[in-house]
Amino acid sequence: MSGDDEDRADALFHALSDRTRRDIMRRVLAGEHSVSALAANYDMSFAAVQKHVAVLEKAGLLVKRRSGREQLASGDVTAVRSVASMLTELEQVWRGRIARIDELIASESPEEG
Repeated sequence: MSGDDEDRADALFHALSDRTRRDIMRRVLAGEHSVSALAANYDMSFAAVQKHVAVLEKAGLLVKRRSGREQLASGDVTAVRSVASMLTELEQVWRGRIARIDELIASESPEEG
């Protein structure tokens, strides 16, 4: 991965490291929500929810658009797929390690007792 890719990965995983932000993502991936409607779901100030939305937006996980006086947020499926792709890449590294361990075990001759 290039430095830019690593920076993007850092931003994505940082954004998803918070429980509230993950919950916001579930909601905006299911459908577009106004930020005020999102805020009504949490026991925190509107400003705090706005900050969570801003972190997700900066990471590219959601997009906002203005409709009259409301800001509407929706999830970016492409960004979520890029997170899944990064996790799959890590899983493949792990699976390769397991395969090498299996090969080592199989290549060892059984000791006679």
